[in-house]
Amino acid sequence: MCRTLTGMARDEQQREDAFPRAPSREEWARMSEAERARVVEELPGEVTWDEMAMPEGDLHSQAKMGALQALEGYFSRQRRRVYVGTELPVYYPAERRFAPDLVVVLDAETHPRSKWVVLHEGKGLDWVLEVHVGGDRKKDAEYNVKRYARLGIPEYFIYDRARQRLYGYRLPSPEAREYVPIASERGRYSSEVLGLQLQIEEGRLRFWSGTALLLEYKEFIDRMQESVAGLQQRADEDARQLAETERLRQEAERRLAEETRRLEELERRLAESQAELERLKQRGG
Repeated sequence: MCRTLTGMARDEQQREDAFPRAPSREEWARMSEAERARVVEELPGEVTWDEMAMPEGDLHSQAKMGALQALEGYFSRQRRRVYVGTELPVYYPAERRFAPDLVVVLDAETHPRSKWVVLHEGKGLDWVLEVHVGGDRKKDAEYNVKRYARLGIPEYFIYDRARQRLYGYRLPSPEAREYVPIASERGRYSSEVLGLQLQIEEGRLRFWSGTALLLEYKEFIDRMQESVAGLQQRADEDARQLAETERLRQEAERRLAEETRRLEELERRLAESQAELERLKQRGG
C-alpha cells in the first residue's frame, strides 16, 4: 500500500514537472538579455486540457466577459494604464503556470498579450477573479485561495454563479502571504486594488464606482443608442418648431403685404376723394 501511494505521489510529481515553468529568480538573474528574450518567446501562450477546468458554457463565459468589458471600459475612460486580461497563461518564477478567468495589473501597458511572464513584465498580478459554475469548488475556494496568497496577489475574488455568491480575499499587508476575507457592506464588496465595489445584482456580477454602475459593452451601446434616439427626437421636435415658426413668419409677411396693399389702396382712394373735393370747390367758387 505504501509503495502504491509512493508511486502515485511520484507520478503526480512527474506530471507537475512536465508542465512548462518560468525560470527561478536566480536563473533569470544569471541570463543575458538575449537568453531572457528567448525564454519568454519559448514559453507557451496556451495551457493544456490537463491544466484547465472543463468548459462551463455560457453562464461562465458571459460572467467572465461581462466583468472584462466593464473593467476595460471603466479604466479606458479613466485614461489609466491598467491591463485587463482573460484566461491568460501566467508564469511566476519557478511556479507551475495557471490561467485565471480574469486578471488585472495596474500601471501596465494595455497591449494584447499571449502570456504574462512576471520576471519579464517586472511585476505580478494585482487582482484576480475566478468564475465558478460547476465542478469541484475546492480548486477556486481552497487551492487557489492558498496559492494566490502565497504568490503575493493582493486581492482575489470568486464569483460562484451557480449559487449566486461572491467571495473576496485580501492580503492584509504587502508582506503577508495569507488572505483575510473581505466583508460585505449591504451586499457590496470593496476592492482596494480596483477602487471599485462588487455586487451580485439580478443574477449578475456588477461593478460600481460610488453610485455609478459600470456598464458592459452592450449596455453602453444601448445607452448610447437611447441617447442618440433622444437627441434625434429633440432635433425632430426642434425642426418641427422651426418649420412652424417659418410658416408663421411667412403668414405674417403675407398678411403684412395684404395690409400694405389695402393701406395703399385706401391712400389712393383718399387722394382721389380729396382731388375730387378740390374740383367741386373750384366749380362752386
